[in-house]
Amino acid sequence: MVEIELDHTPEWDENQDWQILAKQAVHEAISVTEFAGLSTSRGNLSVSILLSNNAEIQTLNAQWRDKDKPTNVLSFPMLEREELRDLSRLSIGEHLLGDIILAYEICGIEAKEKDIPLHQHVTHLIVHGTLHLLGYDHIEDIAAEHMEALEVKALASMGLHNPYADTIS
Repeated sequence: MVEIELDHTPEWDENQDWQILAKQAVHEAISVTEFAGLSTSRGNLSVSILLSNNAEIQTLNAQWRDKDKPTNVLSFPMLEREELRDLSRLSIGEHLLGDIILAYEICGIEAKEKDIPLHQHVTHLIVHGTLHLLGYDHIEDIAAEHMEALEVKALASMGLHNPYADTIS
């Protein structure tokens, strides 16, 4: 079972149920990977999500990535891929998969540029962040294509469009 620990700063809309959105996004992201067994394992797995702002994410980005600027999402995995493989088969006990932090201002700007509602863009970024927690990345082109395909599959299962449709030739 995967539990979501979610907190948000005041600028995030109180009328949106971010908890339900995050839970679905994390579950769908996990389900399209080789670690799908984590969703039904005997142990408790948790993901911590903070819906924050540009100032806080810029501080974290500078501290952990040596990039002194805000970004849309940061992920901090707590487990290595081999540990994840073991957990998906044998899990007992409690484990923190990792932390995901999103910046309100950048997410809002990007959603407007894409002409989509903020909650849809946030869903995509939580899926993206969850895949990072599972060890996926987009540094190399082949890895990026694989990660994007997983994102598209997870989003499609929630009835959301392909966020890369405009960039794929």
